[in-house]
Order: sequence, then C-alpha cells, then structure tokens
Amino acid sequence: MEFYFPTEPGEQLAYLAACATAVLGLFILLLPGQVLRLAAFQVGEVRPEGYGSVRAAGAQYVALGLLPILLGQDWFYMALGIVLGLGAVGRLLSFVLDRGVTVRNGLILLLQVVLAAGPLAYVFGYL
Repeated sequence: MEFYFPTEPGEQLAYLAACATAVLGLFILLLPGQVLRLAAFQVGEVRPEGYGSVRAAGAQYVALGLLPILLGQDWFYMALGIVLGLGAVGRLLSFVLDRGVTVRNGLILLLQVVLAAGPLAYVFGYL
C-alpha cells in the first residue's frame, strides 16, 4: 500500500486541511484539560463524563479529517468543508448573541474559515 499525496494544488490544499483537522482532533482527544483551558474554560472539578465528552468530540474531528485522507473522494472533502464552515457560523453567532468578540474567538474563527475554505474551494472547482 502506497502513501497517497495529491498532485493537483487544489486537492493538496484540501488534503492539508483534512490533515490539520485530524491533528487538531487528536490534540483534543489526548489533552482534553489543556484544550478546555485554551478554549477559555475554567477547569476545576471535571467529572470523567466531562472529559469523555471532550475526548469524543476530538475523536469525531480525527475521523472527519481522516476520511478524506484515506478515501480521497470529493464528497468527504465537501463534508469536511461544510462541518468546519458551520462551526464558523456558530462562532459568528457567538459574536452577536454572546458578545463574544474577543481576539481568541477571532483567531479560532479565522482558523475555521481557512480550514473550511480549502476543501470547499477544491470541491466546487475554484482551485
């Protein structure tokens, strides 16, 4: 079995976004306490179920990133872009509804938009 890396620049960008999503998911899966602190939660007494929920979310991001890498089909790249794009929409809603306009929120929004743009641009033929 060979390691596949795309040859088209557009697919390479989508592939790298999938890799970044999988790596971020792995970080969430393995280090839930640090991720919660990074996300501005005050981590005090967290029950095992709380860490389990965060780890489960991280595992979902790992899977979401690995599917396009392993299967290399447009539908999986599109799913990745849509999920990350909707996450960015949720963060924008937080700006308005929660008065969440902070530097940290802005940087995470930028990351979500960049990661969503690569796969979506590739799938819809912009790259």
